[in-house]
Amino acid sequence: MKFTLSWLKRHLRTDRSIGQIADAMTMAGLEVEEVIDPTERLKPFSVARIVSAARHPDADRLQVCQVETVDGMKEIVCGAPNARAGLVTIYAPIGAYVPGLGVTLVEKPVRGVVSNGMLCSAAELELDGASDGILDLDSDLKVGTPAADVFGLEPVIDFEVTPNRPDWLGVAGIARDLDAAGQGLLISHQTPSIAGGYASPIRVELQAPELCPVFAGRLIRGLRNGPSPDWLQDRLRSIGLRPINALVDVTNLICYDQARPLHVYDKAKLVGDQIVVRGGQVATDTGEPERLIALDGKTYAPGPRMCVIADAGGERPIGLGGVMGGESTGCDETTTDVFIESAWFDPIATAQTGRQLGITSDAQYRFARGVDTHSAVAGLEQATALILELCGGEASEITVAGTPPAPPAAFDFDPALVERLTGLRLPTVRIHTILSALGFEVAYDNGPWRVTPPTWRRDVHGPADLVEEVARINGFNWLPSTPLPDLGAPTAGVLSPRQSRIRAARRTLAGLGWAEAVTWSFTRQDIAEAFGGGSEALVLDNPIASDLDCMRPSVLPNLIQAAARNADRGFADLALFEIGPIYRGDQPGDQRTVIAGLVAPHAPRRWDGDTGDDLFGLKSDLFVLLETLGVSTSALQLVQGHTSTWWHPGQSARLQLGPKTVIAEFGAIHPGALKTLDADGPMLGFEIDVEALPQSKARATKARSRLDLSTLMPLSRDFAFVVNAGLAAGDLTRAVAGSDKQLISDVRVFDVYTGTGVPDGQKSLAVEVTIQPRNATLTEAEIDALSDRIVAAAAKLGASLRG
Repeated sequence: MKFTLSWLKRHLRTDRSIGQIADAMTMAGLEVEEVIDPTERLKPFSVARIVSAARHPDADRLQVCQVETVDGMKEIVCGAPNARAGLVTIYAPIGAYVPGLGVTLVEKPVRGVVSNGMLCSAAELELDGASDGILDLDSDLKVGTPAADVFGLEPVIDFEVTPNRPDWLGVAGIARDLDAAGQGLLISHQTPSIAGGYASPIRVELQAPELCPVFAGRLIRGLRNGPSPDWLQDRLRSIGLRPINALVDVTNLICYDQARPLHVYDKAKLVGDQIVVRGGQVATDTGEPERLIALDGKTYAPGPRMCVIADAGGERPIGLGGVMGGESTGCDETTTDVFIESAWFDPIATAQTGRQLGITSDAQYRFARGVDTHSAVAGLEQATALILELCGGEASEITVAGTPPAPPAAFDFDPALVERLTGLRLPTVRIHTILSALGFEVAYDNGPWRVTPPTWRRDVHGPADLVEEVARINGFNWLPSTPLPDLGAPTAGVLSPRQSRIRAARRTLAGLGWAEAVTWSFTRQDIAEAFGGGSEALVLDNPIASDLDCMRPSVLPNLIQAAARNADRGFADLALFEIGPIYRGDQPGDQRTVIAGLVAPHAPRRWDGDTGDDLFGLKSDLFVLLETLGVSTSALQLVQGHTSTWWHPGQSARLQLGPKTVIAEFGAIHPGALKTLDADGPMLGFEIDVEALPQSKARATKARSRLDLSTLMPLSRDFAFVVNAGLAAGDLTRAVAGSDKQLISDVRVFDVYTGTGVPDGQKSLAVEVTIQPRNATLTEAEIDALSDRIVAAAAKLGASLRG
């Protein structure tokens, strides 16, 4: 939203500067983005008069002009075709920066003649207007007049409007808040009442009151449309709007001045004498939606929940209610009779229409946030008065269809609540003054105040909202500072065990060379279905994008898509991880936190053909991470053949504690899942369920445990066991290690054999057992006894020593 100081002064009597107004707006909660001052850009430029113009001695298209400037007489070389004696134009001195050219003027000869400045066109000053020659200004202008004064340029405030304050989308609403904040006195403008000379020949029928509860309109006939006056054009240009014609400029002015969008229809282009307000329709014979060519030249197909303005008995769409008018009934210089629309459109329906059709207009922006529900007739009267003043004509009586929504309900308010909630000690007179200045009606009689919000403040629902208004206008800088009570030093860390684990996981994976990604918690529904989710309960009613319409059941699809995008840009070899939520249902316990990682291995080619084993590299990093999180990997069961469908069978596994508690899944991503995501393989990944991790034992101190080294030499023994072919090697090593946890320090598989000497359905697993004596060198008898315990532990899994 933009406005100028002079525009504000039409509603606020103030002597504040533009900077002071911007500061006051910030303190009142209006977020000022920028103060744009075009006068600074044009400060070096001023009015000059050409005294004489002669042809350049060495160039037919150049003239040597003697120019009267603020710096005295100057000789300036000019190539403009309209340069002539007596012309009043704009002069740029040596050293001035010309914004339209992006250059700083220096004194240099032009074909042998030194030019002591420059005579400027509109484009060179970045102004609207013809630029086929230098500016041709009013001959009465005095030499030396600043260019900014000539063109009526002044600073512009650009600020951000929060969705709950649509009244700030009009300069009058801004003035009201600044008046309440003590920055001036609000100027009251009485809404004109124009008596109609005849009944409106255009009738309005509301077939969709849920989309448009009230529609007011009137006809003005016998007018003369054309360019609007300079003051109106200058006001629109100052905020970046392009003047079009008087009728359209009036509606734009009221839109930005009163936050009241309007629309005008050329009566001669309407079919019939009735305007119908309805939802979008579909042709019964073809099933095709109706089409509308809007004022932006694009064709749209409104749906049944979109408001359509139609004529021809409701058959022909001529506009999208609250969004944009149609091309077929637009006003131009030939318009003599005009029908003015001033309606109130449902904010949610208007917002969804703009989003679904991809339209953002000034009207849609305001109606989607909620225009004053009782401003339809007032806005119509203001537009009528201006049109009659600028274009003439005769106005009809106002026709109104429907009724506006009910005004906000009154509620009780105790002024003592201001101090209770904010600490501000304000007299009740001050509180009453602030609320009244903001438009609230306050009534009281020996009890709680009865406060009625104005119709333009539908965001106020209760006493707490009024406290916020009082604190905002009084100034947040006056809120008292109250120190928090001293509760003493915390006895433990401020992070919960879960938070500590997430922090540790992030640091560990980053240290292992993984890059953290932050992706949406949504995905496309068909992708969610491919990864075990996608139920209707998890589909969003109002997604931020069409391909983000479902809560994600896994982080892996997002990481796969991120890896594919990187590969498309030439960065195929990468390792990504993300820590975030997944959703397995719509119940509170169905949201889980996971640590997910994805590797897209595309290592450079080697002369020896060795590319490494990426899957076991992934497993190594996964085990390091789990150990960091306090999970004993030796206690985990590695189970194959039971992973989710998006993992590659035979190249993936589960890590679990017992048969029910699944800690993680890891391995290669299934080619079918990659195809669903349009990603090239191979890709490997893992996903850890943080909530499933066992609670780690709290340490009494943060210091590291005592280093435990033995002075005795370790020894190793090899065992070859014949086991069932389906037995996991990890189960055997875990059983062997558990046969004596004090002496056995490591168990490692070094050979797997099937073939001659091994029965069908079985395999030979050779393991190396590292034995670390603690107190004394082991005797042969002790080593044999340990070996017997190892064999006995393996026998419980059906293993026997290979002969």
